[in-house]
Amino acid sequence: MLSSSATPTQKSLASQPPHAVNSPVAVSRPSLDRDGGLQPPNTTNGARTASSAASSFAPRGSSLAPSQPPGSFSAELRSQTMQSRAGSRVDVYARDKLDDDDESIAESTLNALKDSLSRELKIKEGSENMLEALNAKKAKQTKEQRQRVEAELMASNMRIKELKQKIADAQRSKAVPSTPTRARNEGLLRSDGLRSPPSASRSGAGSDFDEPTESPTFALAEILQALEVEGMTPEYYVERANNLVDLFKRHPTLKYDLVWSVFGDRMQDMLLSNSREVVAAGYRMLRYAISDMASLKKIRGLNTDFMVVVSLAKDRKADVEREQALKFVRAFLDVKDGVREVSRAVVRTIAAVAEQVEDRLRPICIETLAEILLRDPALLVASGGLVPLSEALAEGTYKSPESLSSAFLYLLDAPQTRKYLRAGYELEVLFTAFTDALFSYEGVIKQNSKAIASALKSWSGLMTLSMYNFRAIGSLISSLMLPNPIIRDTVVDLLYSLLRIKPPAWATSYLAGRRLTTYGRVTTLKSSTSRKEEAVYDDDGAEQNFVEHYTALLLAIFIKAGMMPNLLRVAQDTDDPTLKRKTTLLIGEILKLASRILPPSWSSELQLLPELFAAASQFHDEAHFNATGIVYQISSVSRTLYRSSPSGYAAGYLPSSSMLENMSHVEETPKTNVIVNTDDATFRQLLIDSGVLGHSNPSKWNWDVVLKIIEGPLLNGKRVEEAIKASKFAKRLVGFYRPFKFKFSEIKSTRNTQKYVRVGCALIHTLLQTAEGTKYLADNKLLRQIAECLAQCDPTSGLTAQYPMFSKDRLTDTLCGGYFPMIGVLSSDPKGLQMLERWRIFNMMYHIVDFKQRPDLIKLLLANLDYSLMGHPRVLLSKALTAGTKEMRIHATNVLRKYATRQRVTPTGQIISDSKWAIQLLVTQLYDPEVEVCATAVKILEKACNSKALLEYIVECRPALDHLGEIGAPLLLRFLSTSIGYHYLDGLDYISNEMDDWFLGRNDTYVSLIEASLARSFIDTHEDQPHRLSIYDDDLDTDQDNHVPPHFYRELSRTKEGCKLLEDKGHFEEFASTIREYGMQSEDPELITKVKGCLWAVGNVGSMELGAPFLESTDVVEHIVKIAESHEVMSLRGTAFFVLGLISRSTHGLEILSEHGWESNTTPLGISLGLCVPSNLSKFFSCKPWKHEIPATIRLLDTQKTILEPPPPDIIEADETNRRILELMTELGNMVLYKKAKVELFQLRHKKAPGFRQPALFRKVMALLECHHFRLPDRHLVIELFDKSVLRHIIYGEESSDESGSSSGDEQRTERQRSISDPADLEKITAKAQKASL
Repeated sequence: MLSSSATPTQKSLASQPPHAVNSPVAVSRPSLDRDGGLQPPNTTNGARTASSAASSFAPRGSSLAPSQPPGSFSAELRSQTMQSRAGSRVDVYARDKLDDDDESIAESTLNALKDSLSRELKIKEGSENMLEALNAKKAKQTKEQRQRVEAELMASNMRIKELKQKIADAQRSKAVPSTPTRARNEGLLRSDGLRSPPSASRSGAGSDFDEPTESPTFALAEILQALEVEGMTPEYYVERANNLVDLFKRHPTLKYDLVWSVFGDRMQDMLLSNSREVVAAGYRMLRYAISDMASLKKIRGLNTDFMVVVSLAKDRKADVEREQALKFVRAFLDVKDGVREVSRAVVRTIAAVAEQVEDRLRPICIETLAEILLRDPALLVASGGLVPLSEALAEGTYKSPESLSSAFLYLLDAPQTRKYLRAGYELEVLFTAFTDALFSYEGVIKQNSKAIASALKSWSGLMTLSMYNFRAIGSLISSLMLPNPIIRDTVVDLLYSLLRIKPPAWATSYLAGRRLTTYGRVTTLKSSTSRKEEAVYDDDGAEQNFVEHYTALLLAIFIKAGMMPNLLRVAQDTDDPTLKRKTTLLIGEILKLASRILPPSWSSELQLLPELFAAASQFHDEAHFNATGIVYQISSVSRTLYRSSPSGYAAGYLPSSSMLENMSHVEETPKTNVIVNTDDATFRQLLIDSGVLGHSNPSKWNWDVVLKIIEGPLLNGKRVEEAIKASKFAKRLVGFYRPFKFKFSEIKSTRNTQKYVRVGCALIHTLLQTAEGTKYLADNKLLRQIAECLAQCDPTSGLTAQYPMFSKDRLTDTLCGGYFPMIGVLSSDPKGLQMLERWRIFNMMYHIVDFKQRPDLIKLLLANLDYSLMGHPRVLLSKALTAGTKEMRIHATNVLRKYATRQRVTPTGQIISDSKWAIQLLVTQLYDPEVEVCATAVKILEKACNSKALLEYIVECRPALDHLGEIGAPLLLRFLSTSIGYHYLDGLDYISNEMDDWFLGRNDTYVSLIEASLARSFIDTHEDQPHRLSIYDDDLDTDQDNHVPPHFYRELSRTKEGCKLLEDKGHFEEFASTIREYGMQSEDPELITKVKGCLWAVGNVGSMELGAPFLESTDVVEHIVKIAESHEVMSLRGTAFFVLGLISRSTHGLEILSEHGWESNTTPLGISLGLCVPSNLSKFFSCKPWKHEIPATIRLLDTQKTILEPPPPDIIEADETNRRILELMTELGNMVLYKKAKVELFQLRHKKAPGFRQPALFRKVMALLECHHFRLPDRHLVIELFDKSVLRHIIYGEESSDESGSSSGDEQRTERQRSISDPADLEKITAKAQKASL
């Protein structure tokens, strides 16, 4: 706002010379994101004269009279105030202007600093990328260039540091102003640079500066009175409007006390102004005055519907007004049931704006229509708002189609809302970009693929797109036949995404053209996946993987839609080698996935690839060679996938214990490859190739060869001795890492320099493996200097340094933080622990943790230490867990996550867990005073409960969880799964209370919990980056908790005692009868939730082997199958599908399901994986087409109509000219007669037809605009034909036949209203209005 309370940028504009202010750059541009106040039209500094300033201030004095209610003012007081205060304006204005200028300068300086910082950050990023590219080239060729880039990077870092400091100083000085601050009341009401003199009642107490608070009602009355003044500049009204909005923001309850007869009158005045900015300010004030449905009714009582329709139909010059009008309409949607007060006329106008591709407000109009579609689909369809949404999806002009498609998906779920959409049309338009070769644009294809992916990850989308025998999905797969590389590439990527196939580590090199035989580092890959797979090895109660179950269904659909033949055709036909390899890799991954998650009846035929082998066996055909090559490629990919993934050892069942044993010890066992035992000549050659012997400059060393030597030959003691004594290799390499040689410690931390940290960790690990290496490391100065660096941060050591090696800046900017992973490597070995103790490094760590001055350093220490061995690291961790700050305790608790769930499997198959110490520490954390710490510990313990042995140990610790309430409930549920835990909880009287609680309500609450968990699981996570090394181990804190929330009845069914209790209570029979009676009901949302809760309970009991008798005793499985195959609510069908997967986990459940035509994959031992799919997919996706509602049959509420009576089909109008105007209006919708009708309307306007001054005809025209579709330019044309005075009559609710007949209406109107219509008699009318207000 351009006032005393304006933003600095606006003030600086106001203080510029006139030519600058009037330049195009200075014109205010509206933004939908901005809500900091409207900018009035720019004026020169001389625009405010003393007289206008005095009159603009006039209302303020009058409002000081306490007896006057808000909105009624005294004319006498006003005139006195004007006489007494006009003289002091100049001095005060000058003083306030100086304050404004100071604030403006400070703000502009801060903005300039921020701009400079963002520019420097971009320069730094570009320099790092350039350096990385140069390092890949030969060193000699790029030496000078590299030096320049490094110098620029260093200079950039220095500039960034300086700028950050300057910004911090500027913000501090801004936060603590040097001059005394004024009271808020004065800032609000000082808009003209004047301050009221102390009144008689306050003369002893001082002036406004002494007032600590403001009176909101007083300020409101003052602003409303100020808005009553006539004939002021637009700037004046905008300032007051912005002040009023600020008042509403500061006092949100003030809007409930508005006197609408007064406030509404002021708003009508503003909305009828000739200035766009004033109209926009009026909309903004009304928006902030909205509080509830009653306020919406009062606002609509001001005839705002007509104003909104007129405003939105204006051209782009009035964007500021149109924007605020749209925001005003959107505010209706924020009120509960506010959509009932949104008029059909307004929605039609918004739809007309949404059809204009070039309109700036189009995206927000489309979003508004989508919101209305969710809240009241009948209103949107009746108003013709569905067409712009469908067009935006089909044409790809809206940049976020997935948000639009989600609105359609929500409606498609239930039959009550589904009827407003057309079967097989609304979502299928997304596929146009793939199937229409002439329309295929890369941008549209890419963004539509995201929308298709989100649709296929929801039940309503999957069911709808599978209608008409998988027509839509089949068209997507068939588009692979089009010879369009963009479409093919996008569809292949989409299949990767939907089937959740993560390409293996060697995929990038393979796609780049390297041969598969070059991948020998399979063991490295196994070691990285072994940690993820450890949690899978569990007892029969492993969690059901619902995401894999859904993926199995998707894969079955794609196979039925002909995915494999089309992929094979792409692999054979395409000329693009990358696409060919990507498709080949996808085929190999699909074959592997199908063998793992699909039943044999689906996957066995798929593995044969009949089409490919048929082509390969046609020896007389040229295509035979290509097909044979593809067979070879698929075979190679499959073999490599088999070697490089744990599940490849035995597709379809869990990895064996011996394989897990091998994988878990992969990193511990030395690599028995040829490189370890090299001969002398080879070893010497490797040393020479490394460049360490020939150059003392580390940048000239070949670090890949150095790492090869460290991980290979140096594992042999003899080679270590040779590297130490016979050459300078060890001396130079270890010397490089010594802190006070300032080589490694001075290198800037970038993506490219992280390799030095990796090599350093590998070097220390290798030296610890041999006696010679250990002795050399113990005697070297490396550890002593690291200890000295730590001592600089230890307050008790007595050592200080002006620039400590481990200062916060150095840890962030340089590789100094890399010393902590090296300390971590030392702490993982007994010999390394002795070295750390020798140099008293642990003592210093204790002191650092005790004093808590360096949380960043403590976090680094805790994250990098290894706690596998008994000793100081564990003591240090326990100290941080109990004595640290809240953030430190949460971080230390997260460190335990890795150790609390660690298991080893012996060759005999016995599971050994060495995590009891971690469990004990976590149980202690349950009593932490901070709830966040307790919640973190509960999550980790809950994950540890997946192992039966650990679960029993946790129960033995007997943790008390009563004080945690809901936070501890999941952990207590886990205790139920063992007999020990059952008896423990039974002794606490927990089970019976919890069982009643679940039966009476928690069962229904679980539905929203599990659905939220599933929604999180289906969201695409970021690609894993296993090769990225981070000094700060942040992944400890960001453990995504996407596992299924535990269910009480599932845990209860794990034990015989629990099943006996369940049988005695009779809950299962109750659930089964609810499913039987209300399972097919689709009207009542509460009943649907109840049925879902019963389904989850039955499924969780049925998934346990001990729950088989419950399934036998009822026919509940048959009813669940019926719900899954024929229910009208699609999300309920999805719930039934997942529940059938749970039931199929038990042997007995799988047998019952096989009788009903559902089958699941099993392990060779016959254990079901719980991923059951129907044998007959068409029956499962039998969604019948429905009859959609057309606008003519929809009945809207009266509150959703601006004009209640629709225009009659035949035009009834006594006046011939008026009848002709209405006929021409209808002809505007006819493209044949459009031009002629438009010309004739202009001619009538030129002849000054009296109808264009009649409110009655305007109402009829508005009725036509409300009930029929007109383009936005036509709406603008028709509204502009009418005289401006007509709208005033409509807004004030007056009817008159024509301009001449309006005199009778004048008698009934107030002097105030007539003054608006007749501004020529302003002075006379103002005097009368002042007397009337008394």
